Amino acid sequence: MELTIELILIFLALGLLVGFMAGLLGIGGGGIMVPVLTALFSYNGIEIDKAVPMALGTAMSSIVITSFSSMRAHKAKDNILWSAWRPMAAGVVLGVILGAYLVSIASSIALALFFSIFMAYISIQLFLDKKPKPSRRVLPNAYLFGGGGFIGTISTLVSIGGGSLTVPFLIWQNVDGKKAIGTSAALGFPLSIMGALCYMAISGTEHINIQALTIGYVYLPAVFFISIASFFTAKLGAHGTQKYPVSVLKKILGVLNMILAIKMLMSVIDKV
Repeated sequence: MELTIELILIFLALGLLVGFMAGLLGIGGGGIMVPVLTALFSYNGIEIDKAVPMALGTAMSSIVITSFSSMRAHKAKDNILWSAWRPMAAGVVLGVILGAYLVSIASSIALALFFSIFMAYISIQLFLDKKPKPSRRVLPNAYLFGGGGFIGTISTLVSIGGGSLTVPFLIWQNVDGKKAIGTSAALGFPLSIMGALCYMAISGTEHINIQALTIGYVYLPAVFFISIASFFTAKLGAHGTQKYPVSVLKKILGVLNMILAIKMLMSVIDKV
């Protein structure tokens, strides 16, 4: 797989989009990157059983800079609920380790199908827009820790920053929508760092003809160019959070998740 100007431009464009959506919706952007990177790697001659985990690892590593920029922007606007972030972050780290282990033993087809089904489910939940009971409050730390562990595991399996799970989880606890998005963005930072390290440690690319540009299942050129572009647009997205109602933001995320689920499913079907 040759690193061409066209590929670089695609990585940069992907980074611009991912950064903006990460800041706007509190997501890491992996849900956008994974289907696109899977299609790109597969189109450029990498077999599907390597393309899927490589897309997952590359997306997770690219989220590090995106989530950091998004977290800083939301912190400046006081949109992060730190009392919930701390126990959830601890759970997220352990969940990521478990998720990485499951990735190392699961088939690429199974991972792709799980990604598609999961994203479609989240999309439906966002459109249903169920309101929590007015009496519900933020859960005790032990439950937040457990929720973080679940989010970390699932996020690693589908290589997302956790926003698709964290935002609904916090809103279910009657956390203000904008604080839910900001807290989700902040959780994406430790999640993505641990996830990137785990994907780098997973072997399996030794037979790919670009191994000199990879560490484990992470394609370094894509991480570099996506990260550069996303760093700047994440701030713009975070500003947009202040302008639009939470109900609108949730529906945007729902539509996006469904499109990505279908795209990923079609990429796999074409290769089976």
